[in-house]
Amino acid sequence: MATAVTASATAATRFTRLAGVGLRHSSCRLRTAVRFQRPGLTTTALLRPTELKPKDLGQPETLDYRVFLVDGAGRKFSPWHDVPLRAGDGVFHFIVEIPKESSAKMEVATDEAFTPIKQDTKKGNLRYYPYNINWNYGLLPQTWEDPTAANADVEGALGDNDPVDVVEIGERRANIGDVLRVKPLAALAMIDEGELDWKIVAISLDDPKAALVNDVDDVEQHFPGTLTAIRDWFRDYKIPDGKPANRFGLGNKPTSKAYALKVIEETNESWEKLVKRKIPAGELSLA
Repeated sequence: MATAVTASATAATRFTRLAGVGLRHSSCRLRTAVRFQRPGLTTTALLRPTELKPKDLGQPETLDYRVFLVDGAGRKFSPWHDVPLRAGDGVFHFIVEIPKESSAKMEVATDEAFTPIKQDTKKGNLRYYPYNINWNYGLLPQTWEDPTAANADVEGALGDNDPVDVVEIGERRANIGDVLRVKPLAALAMIDEGELDWKIVAISLDDPKAALVNDVDDVEQHFPGTLTAIRDWFRDYKIPDGKPANRFGLGNKPTSKAYALKVIEETNESWEKLVKRKIPAGELSLA
């Protein structure tokens, strides 16, 4: 587990690599550079994110199981910090944590070096959803929901200290650790035990219907009932364990694409402050 000291010592290395120097992978010769921009900063990531592949260590459904992202030479990359958020032309990278029609609660280990994907635990036991999730689920890299920032639009709720979640509605079942290119369509402001936990609804560019959906109204037209199903699934999944239902802000409705992009922009800015050490990292790993 990374400590705050470890995070502080590695933050400069992380940000220098993202600026194109590539300290840990300086000898890596990948074919193209993916350029992406954040407010006040232009960086070049010397990798092609879609060429990163998941690598399993340990046996699935055990406490030791981890899924790392590696390049062709076996070098590890953080799915949270190293994969650029933007893929150009309004497209974003999405890391799959939980494949559709599965129930193991997989998530990025934000407190471990290289932030691999692992199965969440509670009281030492592996966690499962009470029923399968019906969509590919994961995170937007280089985003962070700041637990010290109150959102005035959503009841003043504080961020949940994690990357932003994505619900990808395409027809293909992805694999743990896949890096997909998606376009956002809407957002749901879930409030989980008082914390704001955004759900960005998106679709993979590889999906046959991707060209047909570009905003929230298109989702209802071409994927009727899906937005309601997503909201209800995340509202109710804790009830079988005896917990109260989650709530949703913003009138209990999905937002427009424009608002979803605003959420992504703001949480990307929060991540940037985190890796620049403008906000204390605590136990979060920046390695």
